[in-house]
Amino acid sequence: ITGLLGPNGAGKTTFISLVLGLRSRDGGALTVLGQDPATAAIEMRAHIGYAPEHHNLPPDVHSADLVRHLAELHGIPAKAAIQRANDTLWHVGLGEERFRPIGTMSTGQRQRVKLAAAIAHDPRLVLLDEPTNGLDPLQRDDMLTLIRRVGSEFGIDMLVSSHQLEEVERICDDVVILDAGRVVRAGR
Repeated sequence: ITGLLGPNGAGKTTFISLVLGLRSRDGGALTVLGQDPATAAIEMRAHIGYAPEHHNLPPDVHSADLVRHLAELHGIPAKAAIQRANDTLWHVGLGEERFRPIGTMSTGQRQRVKLAAAIAHDPRLVLLDEPTNGLDPLQRDDMLTLIRRVGSEFGIDMLVSSHQLEEVERICDDVVILDAGRVVRAGR
């Protein structure tokens, strides 16, 4: 698990957009999973899970349906996607809540839905943009524990964007610190 650390406006979300091939870089080189996102974004994204910072989940859809649908979009066969969605939602602590409309869920539950959707297709890399945003201290603690568990149990490389040093120190093995769009420090 690598932490992408920096104050608001440091370039963390922009960097994630570059990794996903959603933005063009204005210089330098970037390789993700052995490929250049500028030329192989679609192929590369098949192996990446992503949980955006902002809540952009459809409020009237059940979390099981959303996670299943996203797993299917990543190539999981329909029947397997149903099972994968259920298993993943149980794993993130939403097994009993998986048939509730997302709009009726708390912020913490919606963050868990985004995490489940990001890992349901067994990606090689997961990008979590401010995964504790809007959570109270107890929910934040639970989410950090869950992220660490998912990374270790599933063996998925994760990039966790945060502006909270204590979060990065708690769950990350490595850190990249950004300021004004530049890497100012990187290491263990």
